[in-house]
Amino acid sequence: MRLKKGDKVQIISGKDRGKNGKVLDVFPKINKIVVDGIALHRRHQRPKKQGQKGEIYSAPSPIDFSNALLFCDSCGKGVRAGVQVLENNKKIRVCKKCKNEI
Repeated sequence: MRLKKGDKVQIISGKDRGKNGKVLDVFPKINKIVVDGIALHRRHQRPKKQGQKGEIYSAPSPIDFSNALLFCDSCGKGVRAGVQVLENNKKIRVCKKCKNEI
């Protein structure tokens, strides 16, 4: 899976198309990611103790990873990523357009 926890991504399809966010969680077995502020749905919480009130809150739901692109800061938009191998055999992800490290 090409997206990792903590990556900045841009959403390319769905109701949140064009928005940017940070990847909070990755589920590689089902090809889903959770992005901060994207695909929010309302959750209802029942009161746990007597005297406590129930609440309704918004929580992000998983989206398919193919609906997101890595966000390149130098390009200012979502881009495809390539892999470049350095001299010390360390791999880094690079932007396909500007060739800068992501």
